[in-house]
Amino acid sequence: MSTPQSEHGADSRLSIGQCASLACLLEATAPKPGNVHRGADFEDLTYLDLAASAVMIGPPLEAAAAPGARLGPTVLAAVKATRLAVDTNSNLGTILLMAPLAMVPRDRPLKTGVAAFLGDLDANDARLVYEAIRLARPGGLGRVAEHDVAGRPPDDLLAAMESAKDRDLVARQYANGFAEVLGLLVPWLADGAGRWPLAAAIVRAQLRLMSRLPDTLIARKCGPAVAEQSAALAAGVLAAGEPGGEAYEQALSDFDFWLRSDHHRRNPGTSADLIAAALFAALRDGIIKLPVRFYAPSES
Repeated sequence: MSTPQSEHGADSRLSIGQCASLACLLEATAPKPGNVHRGADFEDLTYLDLAASAVMIGPPLEAAAAPGARLGPTVLAAVKATRLAVDTNSNLGTILLMAPLAMVPRDRPLKTGVAAFLGDLDANDARLVYEAIRLARPGGLGRVAEHDVAGRPPDDLLAAMESAKDRDLVARQYANGFAEVLGLLVPWLADGAGRWPLAAAIVRAQLRLMSRLPDTLIARKCGPAVAEQSAALAAGVLAAGEPGGEAYEQALSDFDFWLRSDHHRRNPGTSADLIAAALFAALRDGIIKLPVRFYAPSES
């Protein structure tokens, strides 16, 4: 039996479900500023919640890789599976991003494959995705005049995502063919993993994303001015140096404190969702290979 190969010619022994669960675990474990990780819980969301969620979405996303799978049933199944283990929204954005990527055949490049897949969505996909969003009960959505999740599901999910792209980075990926996930974050993770332990590379990628595109969960909860401030602070950490440097680590710690100082309303959760999706893509294509060097020796 031959070993499956990715589009990059790398050894791809991980199944799609394993890629999904492992990507979520890597994202949750990295000590990203403002997010839950193994050293920092929220009152209503813990590291164990994220770890359990990572396990629960593995089977639905594994099934998504089968021929004929559809987005709507996959997203709803993954949200329902998560709800069996976690009584809060721990991963809706991640599911919405990973599901289309999981459905691209492994012998097809993600960039072209996901665009073709998204172009084939139908009204039932939209209906079930809206049902999944309501079941997950994400915070900070508010009300909008067009395609509101509390209203009638649209016939065209991509049109709804297009209308939301300026206020939600997850919707933006549907509208632009996953440009930030595949075009920015995957290369940033690959570059960082070649220079530092993976945990540091993940944190660095998060900072680069936040400095370029203010986190939309922060914007929805706290307003655009606070989101812009978070982007400026992320840029300041990047300007302070590189992982391991004293000035960088101090700036990172200060940024983390600021993000957590408002009862985690400044949680950059949408950025975390994009990171998880990029880690999935990197594992799927053998860009990040196992075993990974996750921490520096002194941190493990």
